[in-house]
Amino acid sequence: MRRMRLSPEVRRRCQDAVDQAQDRLLALSRSLHAEPETAFREYRSAAKVSGLLRDEGFAVDVGVGGLDTAFTARYGDGPLVVGLCAEYDALPGLGHACGHNIIAASSVGAALALREVAAELDLTVVVVGTPAEEEGGGKITLLEAGVFDSVSMAMLVHPAPEDNCAPRPLALVELEVTYTGRESHSALAPHLGVNAADALTIAEVAVGVGRQHFEPRQQVHGIVTRGGDVPNVVPAHTRALYNLRAADMESLSRLESRIRACFAAGAIGAGCTHEVSATPAYAELVHDSFLSEAYRSAATELGRPLVSREQELEMPTGSTDMGNVSRALPSLQPSIGINSGDAVNHQPEFAAACVAPGADRALLQGAVALAWTAAQAAQDEQARQRLLDQHRERGASKVGPR
Repeated sequence: MRRMRLSPEVRRRCQDAVDQAQDRLLALSRSLHAEPETAFREYRSAAKVSGLLRDEGFAVDVGVGGLDTAFTARYGDGPLVVGLCAEYDALPGLGHACGHNIIAASSVGAALALREVAAELDLTVVVVGTPAEEEGGGKITLLEAGVFDSVSMAMLVHPAPEDNCAPRPLALVELEVTYTGRESHSALAPHLGVNAADALTIAEVAVGVGRQHFEPRQQVHGIVTRGGDVPNVVPAHTRALYNLRAADMESLSRLESRIRACFAAGAIGAGCTHEVSATPAYAELVHDSFLSEAYRSAATELGRPLVSREQELEMPTGSTDMGNVSRALPSLQPSIGINSGDAVNHQPEFAAACVAPGADRALLQGAVALAWTAAQAAQDEQARQRLLDQHRERGASKVGPR
């Protein structure tokens, strides 16, 4: 990888812009954290983020892609279009235990920094408000609706216990299985009942014994969302929700076939009928190599405590609908540590850490690092031309032959 060189003047102006906006960015993060909203219901959150950008002179379009809580905020008119994704949905019962308040505020901060150099670097800055990352795949909907068609590259920085410049989020699909049997009195006439809870038990056992044969990086975890109503009635209706994860979409497809067979085994064994529904699958995340190295250079200059490239390969990770974006256009989603102690994402203690001083520092440095990364791509002639060419080719492929 060639050495990264960014104009000192551009670097300084981006840093100054984030410094000047510090109070507004931290206030935005705290406000989002104080009023958490779950997938597709982020009305206040989307209004807070888009409202700040509108006040800063960005052209805001709300309700894009057919999603009420999605938006775009645009500044500049250069051919290289930098997309900064703002996530702001929270987890049911846990609030911002994945730190999306930090993601949104850092993307806004990076946008304000790039605004100051947009004319000089001949670029356009677009913040894409992307709802429902935790559940529902808002970015997938926006991608299919063409919201990312105008974007040359897409980025965000995600809070975590540690910095990781190139995490490897897994592909994911969520399956819901529903079993239907027949009610009967559990004591007087159990032989007349068809027990849907038994079907679920058989399926869970089948999944459990199958784990020995899972491929590397395949994971399955689920919960029972309905197990029956009262113990003296044979349960006729049960339901469970499972997350399936794998290294890539191909491995995920093989895993899904195996788990669907386990669900079918439950129905056969208990004499029930069953139905399985699936959410849109999250693809594995593929980092653009230039953007990843540019971010690593920026984070190093900011003094971030980075792990080695070898350690990055071993660090555990989750899944994200940013993976689908990354398979469509050059993308980047590094992790940034917030000094959360022993707490990890999706724990109440991590939610508390997302408005602590370590989180504030990560938010501001993440904004600067994203801005420097985009500026590096804009200033590097080879990288810039590649991004523009790939963007043009994507557009041509959508139009098709004439």
